[in-house]
Amino acid sequence: MEYINVVLFTLLISSGSCHGELNFKTLDTEVGPVVYVNLLFRHGDRTPITVYPKDPYKDISYWPLGLGELTKEGIYHHFVQGSWVGKRYAQLLPKNRRYHQSAIRILSTDVDRTLMSAEAHLAGMFPITEEQKWGGIDWQPIPIHTVPEQLDKVLAVKHPCKKYHYEKEKLKQSAVYKDLMKKLQPLGEYVSKYTGEPFTSLRIFEYLYSILLVEKMNNLTLPEWTESVFPDQLKVLAGYSLAVPTWTPEMKRLRGGPLVKEILENMKKKIAGTLEPPTRNISIYSAHESTVSAFLNTIDAFDFLPPPFASMVLVELRKTAQNDHVVMVLYKNSTDPTIEPYILTVPGCSAACPLNDFEALLKPIIPVDWDLECQHQENVEPALNQRFDSLAIFGFLLFYNFSINLHFRWEFRKTFFNPAKIIILFA
Repeated sequence: MEYINVVLFTLLISSGSCHGELNFKTLDTEVGPVVYVNLLFRHGDRTPITVYPKDPYKDISYWPLGLGELTKEGIYHHFVQGSWVGKRYAQLLPKNRRYHQSAIRILSTDVDRTLMSAEAHLAGMFPITEEQKWGGIDWQPIPIHTVPEQLDKVLAVKHPCKKYHYEKEKLKQSAVYKDLMKKLQPLGEYVSKYTGEPFTSLRIFEYLYSILLVEKMNNLTLPEWTESVFPDQLKVLAGYSLAVPTWTPEMKRLRGGPLVKEILENMKKKIAGTLEPPTRNISIYSAHESTVSAFLNTIDAFDFLPPPFASMVLVELRKTAQNDHVVMVLYKNSTDPTIEPYILTVPGCSAACPLNDFEALLKPIIPVDWDLECQHQENVEPALNQRFDSLAIFGFLLFYNFSINLHFRWEFRKTFFNPAKIIILFA
């Protein structure tokens, strides 16, 4: 099939999941000042991580920096984001935003583009003072912590976990997942025909969307066959592909749970005065779109759209006038400093969620002992037919065998859509 018409019908709901009744500019007055913040961001613009076999731009000469490397635009965008963060949270930093190790801790995945993004972000966050200058260079080194990817249990989460592997295979062998793949077969075959990549999972859409997006951003002319699938159709499927690693409650617990747990611990220790050092007010995590989407999906606040380059999640701990502590989750998906972040809401709580309620709501997806829980392993039955509630919630079960001519457009700037009210129609 040369052309696959995928129509997305989205019943958009009000922006209650975003701004709600709170105004971003007056949060300090309406809710209370920030006393601690956790920042999780995706790295900046990069070259393609990989290319597809029939890619007209697969020659490395198109990518002199190498594959998967941070570009000048990526460096600049994170510098701008860092400057925005420094200004917004200046009250949590030493005077004049002067860097001091006691105020901040930075953790990055062990990948060039995330380490470099963190460096650029910190350069914007901490403008160098005259007394800090050395050798006539307006830059200062700031420590960034990392661990090898195969040992990472928090950000990359590539440390071996038998239980997670079992849950992932169980999902792939479920009737609902197989039915989904069957419904996507025509589109998968179309993409496979022109890319040379076999259609074996949703990830082909995620990878292809990423490659084409980067090529488009670098002013390269995309092949004619991409016009019917890029960006809209691939963007939708890429978003769902990014949700697959945290598709079920158990997968959320093992994949996104460790980071949620650490962020919660940061805030609880800040209140108790047991942080090391106790003067630390900010934790920064430099990672990937898979990390951002996994975190947001784990707390049920993911919009099912691929996080843009340099997008950022802000988990703020605020102290109210009544001396209570509340948590707010914000999402900044633009590097434009004039564009405000979205205020997200964890289902079951208000936008300014009391810390105890926030923790109670997320308790089911927080591992008690990740290493111990990962040891569990069972044989996966080929004929497994287990029901997965998350799949039904996401709305991917609603498929039809007829075509509906429907014009659609994303209104992400104005609303978040409810995945339970999404119908994807294939023809």
